[in-house]
Amino acid sequence: MRRWLDPLLDLLFPALCPVCQTRSDDAAHRPFCAACWRALPLLEGPVCAVCGQPLPGVVAGLPCPVCRRAPPPYAFARAVAAYRDGMRAAIHALKYDGRVALARPLGALLAEAGPARLPAGPGGRADAGVEAIVPVPLHPARLAERGFNQAELLAAPCAARWEVPLLPRVLIRARPTRPQTELDEAARRANVAGAFAVARPDAVAGRRVLLVDDVLTTGATAGAAAHALREGGAAAVGVLVLARVT
Repeated sequence: MRRWLDPLLDLLFPALCPVCQTRSDDAAHRPFCAACWRALPLLEGPVCAVCGQPLPGVVAGLPCPVCRRAPPPYAFARAVAAYRDGMRAAIHALKYDGRVALARPLGALLAEAGPARLPAGPGGRADAGVEAIVPVPLHPARLAERGFNQAELLAAPCAARWEVPLLPRVLIRARPTRPQTELDEAARRANVAGAFAVARPDAVAGRRVLLVDDVLTTGATAGAAAHALREGGAAAVGVLVLARVT
């Protein structure tokens, strides 16, 4: 019973900062407090042109050695922040504690900061290269347990701000998978191999699709989802996440 009440309670009483647990003093980014919002570990500097991994000294526009040896199924992956410190605490609170009020400031951050990190599209605008946004789906059993899909909550502000269609029912989890946090890299890839399917190929056919999720760790989930979208007819698939393991 309490699991279902958590998101409602969080919307009604979203006052405590998810990082320091003090009352929020930042109306623009509530429930964060101003100090913890400013301290979020945003990613800056050069990254691999393909996987987006921050690499000091990397030549801008070039892939890292790993991506040169084994290019992933997606054209690019980018993250707004590092998955540590306050960002890790906030994402954990959103996903596992039902703090859905956090999706408002975190989704706005993704929508505002995302375009500066994406490869430039037509006319030089990064968001102009995005023709549809697809959140990474949860399996129906996991969705029923959690009560919401955090990827969809984060993707919605991007779609609204960029005026791009949000397609939350196009990509589906064809089978349940184990939580990726329990697995090493090889097991993660095996766990999600073939786990996704495109329910409406007509919605993505010939389109440049942006896949949105909360966290990128090894890229296994994003890779499996991107592969399914490409098989479903998408012209290209990029990935944008709120945070990544660095």
